[in-house]
Amino acid sequence: MKFSKLVPNVFYADISDALKFFIDCLEFTITHNELKTHKRFCVIEKDGLRINLFQDRKYAEEHHPEFRLVTDDIQSVYTKISASHPEYLHPNLDKVTLRPWGAQEFALTDKQLCVVIQQW
Repeated sequence: MKFSKLVPNVFYADISDALKFFIDCLEFTITHNELKTHKRFCVIEKDGLRINLFQDRKYAEEHHPEFRLVTDDIQSVYTKISASHPEYLHPNLDKVTLRPWGAQEFALTDKQLCVVIQQW
């Protein structure tokens, strides 16, 4: 059995929050757009990663995911995001920090999820 990609579904009460976070801050691109339909939805991608974003208040209230984005240059990612979108820096991990498990990390949070940026 072989798998080639993991594609998370993330639910927002207002998908506009997701677009500001992923498109404006993290520079993903919309590759499938159903934002003008009754059930607002889109697929975003960047560097071979894919995330499905849904507007669904009920599921957004039930699910609060956390995931990691791994990079080879955490300092440049941190410098760019902290300058352009400091409001997303997680208050508990708002600086690049060497963690006990050996990875450097900082975290972002929006109204729906936590994203840890990590470099091993």
